[in-house]
Formats: sequence, structure tokens, C-alpha cells
Amino acid sequence: MINLPGEKLRELLLRAGIVNTETFSVIQEEATRKRQNLSDLLISQGIINKEYLLILIAQFLGVERINLGVTKIDETVLNLLPEDVARRRKVIVFGKEPDGRFKVAMDDPSDLETIDFLSLKLAGKIKPYLATEEDLNRGFTAYGKKITQDFKKIIEESVRESLKSKARGDIATQGAEDLPIVAVVDNLLSYAVSSRASDAHFEILDDSILVRFRIDGILHEIIRMPKEIHPAVIARLKILSSLRVDEHRAPQDGRFRYKIGGTSVDIRVSILPTFYGEKVVMRILSGAQKPVSLADLGVFESDIHIIEEAIKKTYGMVLACGPTGSGKTTTLYSILNMLNKPEVNIITVEDPIEYDMRYVNQVQVNNAAGITFASGLRSILRQDPNIVMVGEIRDGETANIAVQAALTGHLVLSSLHTNDAPTTIPRFIDMGVPPFLISAVLNTVVAQRLVRKIHLNCIESYEPDEVTLTAIQRELLLLGVDPKSIKLPKTFYRGKGCSGCNFVGTIGRIGIYEVLNITESIRKLIMDGSFSMDMLKMQAQKEGMITMFEDGLRKVERGTTTIEEVMRVIRE
Repeated sequence: MINLPGEKLRELLLRAGIVNTETFSVIQEEATRKRQNLSDLLISQGIINKEYLLILIAQFLGVERINLGVTKIDETVLNLLPEDVARRRKVIVFGKEPDGRFKVAMDDPSDLETIDFLSLKLAGKIKPYLATEEDLNRGFTAYGKKITQDFKKIIEESVRESLKSKARGDIATQGAEDLPIVAVVDNLLSYAVSSRASDAHFEILDDSILVRFRIDGILHEIIRMPKEIHPAVIARLKILSSLRVDEHRAPQDGRFRYKIGGTSVDIRVSILPTFYGEKVVMRILSGAQKPVSLADLGVFESDIHIIEEAIKKTYGMVLACGPTGSGKTTTLYSILNMLNKPEVNIITVEDPIEYDMRYVNQVQVNNAAGITFASGLRSILRQDPNIVMVGEIRDGETANIAVQAALTGHLVLSSLHTNDAPTTIPRFIDMGVPPFLISAVLNTVVAQRLVRKIHLNCIESYEPDEVTLTAIQRELLLLGVDPKSIKLPKTFYRGKGCSGCNFVGTIGRIGIYEVLNITESIRKLIMDGSFSMDMLKMQAQKEGMITMFEDGLRKVERGTTTIEEVMRVIRE
């Protein structure tokens, strides 16, 4: 986001009544200390809503605010500016005014040098609009449509060339360096990034290689390639990841950095031997991730208040729970960003380090060097930390060390794989942590899932049928909630599908949450060895806990997501 001069931003916020002089000075000092964009810090700390701040900045600059998520992009105009130039300049040419001016979304509409450059490049006048990084990324995805059209043709040509190399007798390691195989891998990676994929799967079948991408949490089949090029493709990925090319019987893990246009992405590679050969899964991580506010993640104000009260304590545990890929790490970093103050020493042990945070001492798990979650946690406790974040509690050893740290004056943040918030307690007991220690250290548990957001450009409303309403009531009964106590939405929403969302009706994801506040009555229940999960859930709901399903219903009512999405992720 554009970083206005401090005095100008202060003037805007004071005039709008968002902050007073004292509050702004404190935030400005913190932004300087963290070397963080002042606007980003104001948003992440919940001082101002992101969209409202953008409107204020746009008014100050004398331009319009543009949201490319709901604005149709004219592809003819878009392609007048090459993708690499658009990415380097951080602009999207998305349309044309009746008077001939080019509509250009920019992250900094005050950048006169870029405006002059575009005017010469496009041979026309420019009308700048203020856009966010997310807006621009949506625009860059539009370039991917051309890649989509040419993708299979490019891959097929590269595969044909690679098969000729194989016919000449080249071995896998030589084939891995051949231009056709390099082109196959590069095009697959470029297509994965342009498609906003979080994971790319290369799976070996009995007769072919199946390539699938996970986009917004759903796996999509992309292409099938001849089985004959499998050794060379796997060897190419091993070379990129600095793994052993001659090892085919043991799992291997590595990583590498890949550049597309002016953007770098980190790619984690996992190779697993299967019946027909080695399978590769690549996790695609944006290199420019920034912690955002809990509100931006989709946490409602009442739950944010519970979390804020929990992290005011100087000891105890705050846990984020859910399956792999449910956004637990992002939630933890949002909380960590709230805690990142000059007077505290924060140390983390992670695998991998997904966000780079100034003044936070981050330790990467390295099994080869003997740094595991457990051993890393032991070591960092000797570094006099106030706050400790453990990327994940996977075993009893890590759980017990984390509990001991929380008992001895440290605030511990971590994640755990459980289905919901109350299930955290039996999960800890199963790891060998005594109930009396669990009740003593737990402050708050945040369980979550990610649901796909309705594309606002093609949203439509409809009235639910009896089948849908019956399914919702059945789900509420399974959760121990009386359907009569919940007011169901009269109007539901969905995306019709359009070119902007690739005709799926959704784009991007948001969280649905369940925040369990560990009150005195719940502590007593945990200490009672005869407690049951039903008793725990009933007590939590009696004290106001909103289940993930109920939180999802609130987002359905607001038109953020669909009831089908909520039902899908709740059942996972």
C-alpha cells in the first residue's frame, strides 16, 4: 500500500476522527521501530478499516479507488502492456475512458515517473486509480488467461521434444538439464503461480503423470503427461531443490526460490516414493506475506476481544487449531504482530518461516542439524524470552515442554491439529499432559477453517429450499445446538460464475472461527477426570462460544461465502 508522509496521514486520520494526536504518535514510533509501513500497522492493529483508509488516501490524492475483484478487466487493453512490465511497475491497465484515456490501477497513483512512462509506452493519456497489492495480483491473474490458452500447447511441444531426447538414449539426470524438460517445469510453475495455486501435485500413475493444483483449497486436475518423461521431471525438481538425484527409495524434502516477472515465490518440495514411482508435492509460498489484522482474516469483534484479553496475560497458552492448510500460522502471526512491542523478547521455532518479522527472533527447524520443535523450544527457553511461538505441537515431548514454558512465566503461542476448539483438551491428554496442567496453562483456543469467498462481481441472492434448511438443522443438532435458538438467514448468496473468477463463482478465501475462552468453570471441568466432550461443549456454548458452523452462517448471511462452502469445510 502507498506510504503517505506521516504528517499527511496524521492530518487525514485526525480530520476523520479515527485517532487522536497521542495515539498516532505511538503508532508512528512503533512503525519506525519495526520498519513497517505506517498504513499497514494502523490496519493490522485494528485502528482503521483497510477499505476506509484506501478511500481517504484516494480522496487525498484526488483519484478514484478501484477494486479489481469486482471490476471487469478489458483483456485487449490489458495486453497492451507486457506482464513483466506491469509487475515491475506495479500497475494494471484495465480499461479505457470514452475520451481515450487509459484506466490504470496503481499501488501509488502519485508516482509521476511511472505515469509518464506508461503514457509514452501506451501512446496515450493515463487516468490513475488507487489499488491494493491484492487488487494488482488479481489483475496479474488475468494475464494467466493467455497462459491458460497456450499452456497445453506449450507443454505438449516440450513433451514431444523431451521424448525425442529420451529416444536418443539420454539418462534422467541429463534429461533434467535439457531445454524441453526445463520448459515443462518452468511452464507448470508459472501456470501454478498465475492460477493462485497454493500447492502443485505431480502424481505418477500406471500410464501417465497427473498434475493437479490446489486453488482456494480445492484440487483441480490440470494436465496429464506421458509417463516416459517422469524420471527427467523429477530429476529437474530435485536439482532445483538441492536434493539427491540418485535417491529413489527414501522421502526427501527441500526448497527453492522461483521468480516470475518481478515476483519471487518460495517453493517447498516434498518427494515421496509410491508404488509407481516418486510423487512430488510443491507448496507455493508468497515471498512478500505480511501479517494482517484479525478482522481482515474474518474474526468477528466479540472473538477478537476474547483473544486480546488472553494475550494481555504474561503467561499461559494461546492455540490455533485446525487441519493442514486452514490458516493457523497466519492467525498466529496476526496475534504475534499485536504482541511485537519494544519491551518484550519474542522467539519462534518454525517449519518453515513463512513471515519475516522485524524484532522477532525466528528459528528454522532443521532436522539434519538436530533442531526439532522440541529441541529448539528447549534452547530458546534459555534465551530469556517473554513470548514463545512454536510452529506446531506434534508430539508429547513438544507438548510437555510448551506446557512447562507456559507455567514458568512465558506466553506460548502454537498450533495443533484438532477438529474443533474443545477437542484440544483430549488431544493434549492423549499426548501425556495431565489435565490439571492443561487447566492451569490454557488461556484461549482458536479453531478455524478456510472457506471460499463469493466473487462479488457475479454474486446473486436466492431463497434456500427445504433440503438445504433441513441439512442446516441436522448439522446444528450434531453440534449440540438447538436449531430453534439460531435465526437462519432468509436469503442466501452464491456466485453465478464469470470470467473474473474462471466461472467458479468464488475467488479468495476467508476464515470461519470458533474461539474457546478458558473460564474458571471450564478449568474445573478439565480438572475433573470424568468430564466428557459433550459436557465441555455445552458449558462453552452456555458461556457464549460461537461454533465454527454458526460463525459460517453469519458469513453466509452477509454474502461473504456460500452455505455449501461452510457445510463442506465443517465436515472435513
